[in-house]
Amino acid sequence: MTERGFYSGLDAALSVVGGRWKSLVLWQLAAHGPQRFGQLRRLVDGVTEKVLIGALKDLEAASVIVRKDFQELPPHVEYSLTPFGASLAETLRPLCEWGYANMDRIGQLTILPSRS
Repeated sequence: MTERGFYSGLDAALSVVGGRWKSLVLWQLAAHGPQRFGQLRRLVDGVTEKVLIGALKDLEAASVIVRKDFQELPPHVEYSLTPFGASLAETLRPLCEWGYANMDRIGQLTILPSRS
């Protein structure tokens, strides 16, 4: 990563986990522990293979997750959180709780950004 000035702590955090898919991957790894690619694809509903691959590479480059290749045939690779990633995942808990508490209200909003 190139050195970058941040405007706030939120700006710094979102530079690592910004976007829908990276935060959902992070959340699922925190909830379910180490996962293989196919398992993650099933857990992160709606993500395409291409987008998931990109999200995993970005999270690995940011030292949020680690990719473990078991050097087996057929290929066996698992993704898991680093301690740095686990600390970031904990910050998502209050946001998730807020989302659950307000899910009905949010679902009734007529103007929402697209979920893509």
